[in-house]
Amino acid sequence: MSRPVDRRPIVVGLDPEPGHRMALAWAADEAARRRLPLRLVHVEGVPTRGYRGREVPPSWEEWNEALHKAGRQVLEEASVFVTARQPQLEVDVLLAEGDPVWVLREQSRGAAAIVLGSRHLSRRQEVFGSHSVALPVMAHTRCPVVVVPEPEHITQEPAYFVVGVDGSEHSAAAVDMAFEEAALRGAQLRALLIWEPGPLRIFDEHEPQQECRRLLSEIVAGRHARYPEVDLRHEVVLGHPVKVLTDASAHALGLVVGTRGRGGFAGMLLGSVSQGVLHHATCPVIAVPTPG
Repeated sequence: MSRPVDRRPIVVGLDPEPGHRMALAWAADEAARRRLPLRLVHVEGVPTRGYRGREVPPSWEEWNEALHKAGRQVLEEASVFVTARQPQLEVDVLLAEGDPVWVLREQSRGAAAIVLGSRHLSRRQEVFGSHSVALPVMAHTRCPVVVVPEPEHITQEPAYFVVGVDGSEHSAAAVDMAFEEAALRGAQLRALLIWEPGPLRIFDEHEPQQECRRLLSEIVAGRHARYPEVDLRHEVVLGHPVKVLTDASAHALGLVVGTRGRGGFAGMLLGSVSQGVLHHATCPVIAVPTPG
């Protein structure tokens, strides 16, 4: 009996600014690679660029209609962009009202991934328009969440992905996703296990580092057997996880991390790392939850 075809859509939250298209382009290309539908979601609640600078309407009805009109325009322009970029895609649109976090959480229940844009990955600047939604969406979804920065970052040849490994079941899901992405793109994969020793570094560190290397080799071995075409590089690196992963992924196609996790060694904490890299990475960040 054949396995059912996965037709869960890639869902992208639209930034109303017409010049901010990196997340939309990433989502369209990913949907095309995976042969999945693409769903464009725009959440009303604040004036879009089509209404800024105009006089506030005298009544709630007119204000609401103005938001509806501007939202429909955002979706129409996004649909035109996607169709021109990936003509074969199956595309549907959703104009929703309310809190973007709630809307995207609900959409994630049946999604293959949620894709969001970010103008600047910092705590004080905007993510997904005027709402900082990436972290709360990541915290409550069961599908991967991809945050794509604006503007487009510079990649390096050969093209590669970076994945953070900490030995937990949470990072195992991230490693699976990283192999899949690298295989889809014909890209190299760099798997990094970051070891951050405790403050008292007076004992021999050779043994724990060797254990880290053994653990990393075991984690990637089975997956590499499933994806033999992927050029795999794996390494144990000493340092702070956020800095190491951010530096390593500076020119990557993407950085893949788990949303939570704790390994068997001091400093191998991937939960807080997913938040840290979101604010500092210049490439797309793919945050992968543990299935189930």
